[in-house]
Amino acid sequence: MSLRTKLDQVLMALEMGGKIAFERARSGIAFNPMRADLREDPHPFYKELRERDPIHRSYAADGWVLSRYRDVQAVLGDRRFSADERNQRRWERLLKRRLRAGLVDPYAEERGSMLRLDAPDHTRLRNLVNKAFTPRAVERMRARAEGLVEELLRPFSAGDRMELIADFASPLPVTIIAEMLGVPSDDHARFRHWSDEVILALGDNTVENLRQGEKAMEELGLYLLEVAAERRRAPREDLLTGLVRAEERGDHLSEKELATLCVLLLVAGNETTTKLVANGLLALLRNPDQLALLVAEPKRIAGSVDELLRYDGPVQLTSRMVLEDGELEGHRLRRGQQLVLMIAGANRDPEQFAKPDKLDVTRENVRHLALGHGAHYCLGAQLARLETTLALEGLLTRFPRLRLADEPITWGSNTVLRGPTRMVLVL
Repeated sequence: MSLRTKLDQVLMALEMGGKIAFERARSGIAFNPMRADLREDPHPFYKELRERDPIHRSYAADGWVLSRYRDVQAVLGDRRFSADERNQRRWERLLKRRLRAGLVDPYAEERGSMLRLDAPDHTRLRNLVNKAFTPRAVERMRARAEGLVEELLRPFSAGDRMELIADFASPLPVTIIAEMLGVPSDDHARFRHWSDEVILALGDNTVENLRQGEKAMEELGLYLLEVAAERRRAPREDLLTGLVRAEERGDHLSEKELATLCVLLLVAGNETTTKLVANGLLALLRNPDQLALLVAEPKRIAGSVDELLRYDGPVQLTSRMVLEDGELEGHRLRRGQQLVLMIAGANRDPEQFAKPDKLDVTRENVRHLALGHGAHYCLGAQLARLETTLALEGLLTRFPRLRLADEPITWGSNTVLRGPTRMVLVL
């Protein structure tokens, strides 16, 4: 690491610390997503933020932190707010810091993720991907997912110890998305390694972790382009062939767009579901009456997934940029400010959900925001629900007496996607 990069990091830390201290002095509470205690249980803080200062002026975020359901939903559905980080007024300064640290420009050479683009670019990419990532393509994986659940659980017997993440919750979705894309089985181990590394490029991380994640992203993208070239020569019934063939009024995905989209599908199709299975099962284990209900009536499991997403979904936050000066509930918004949308906090808003801190697997019409809202609603929502349903059905029907082992749960440090990295069960 260069001396300039080290100095940048020190200055950034001092700047952030000063801004957080100023926030706390001003409103009695400060938004700091890096707090370690927010990994294990962030909900008390989200509740305090929602009750004390729901439209919170954050100097650290250079904008506002929104934690009420109505505000978060409204911003997600309003095109006056941009997903494109280049519309943030301090983007040029942030980009210069990234480049000095040896990180890439995330929008260079058509690399921009569909998650971070606005219409018409987002609409164009979404329409092309929709032609390949269809409900039929997802449903076609049901039998394979059922078989994989059986395969992963077969080595275990009642009373055995299982490390949920490595033994089950991670291999299930990463194998499914690899097979959907058409990755050869011999390359699944490499694919899983890249998947674990890519997540380091998301959220607030050290420069070293960000570099590691970007390196994996580049390697994975090049690998997938090689597979795509094979599909052009010899098409198959897989998602990658569908993406290669996708066309909208004569428009196709470029190679960079194809690689970036595949990486996005990997992260969304693997990391999010891994954490959803782990968070959901942990919520059930900590609410034994709800766990007992699903064990007694496994047919309820599919209907419980949206409540598990609401109660403790993996996605903690997202952001939007203000495109024009305006007002939100009496607060003046300035063009270029960032709005940090606390999705996990909004999902426990008592204005929207009765007894929001209570897990209720019989709750109906759970209109949560865990999978987004509006134009950027999660493309893989159907796949996430299917995999989570089959995973919980497999675990609870085979091991109805499963419990947490007497070992501490290890939590990941990612500020956007929250979930355990190690969680030992006694089956």
